Amino acid sequence: MDEQMTSGTGAHAHVVGVKSWTAYLKVLALAVLVFCVALPLAFEHGDAGHITAAVVMVLGALLVAYKFLALRAVLLYYDDVGVWVSSGVLPWQRGVFGVKWRDMDEATFEQGFWSWLTRSYNVRIGHRFTKGSEIRLTRISNGKNAMALLNTRHHDMIRDGALE
Repeated sequence: MDEQMTSGTGAHAHVVGVKSWTAYLKVLALAVLVFCVALPLAFEHGDAGHITAAVVMVLGALLVAYKFLALRAVLLYYDDVGVWVSSGVLPWQRGVFGVKWRDMDEATFEQGFWSWLTRSYNVRIGHRFTKGSEIRLTRISNGKNAMALLNTRHHDMIRDGALE
């Protein structure tokens, strides 16, 4: 199998990308919706208003915290074997997937005005043989520089004969 499951970022791993601040805007909007709209409305629920507000508060806080931690858990990194994405908050969600250096096609990013302005890019690390095994991530901080670094590293490995 071309995808290799590893336990996470090891000693020789180099993190090249994390989620940009723009990815957190959805979490901020959710927090505003829960705490500035839903919570005040819950208090207006008559006699059960305090109970309803407590439920909204607890569930809203858990949801916002989960969404925030899920974004923080996304790491794009490379090691001697390939380029990998580590993600997941809960134990049954944690995992790593990626593309081995020998199977990598190219690393690209989507350029646009908003990407340039916010330095937040959608990135793609292609697989030479199948599109199903490629890495696609949205809103990666400085993704343009990360893709340049990965392409340079890949070309250096090819030139040095490290890939067969």
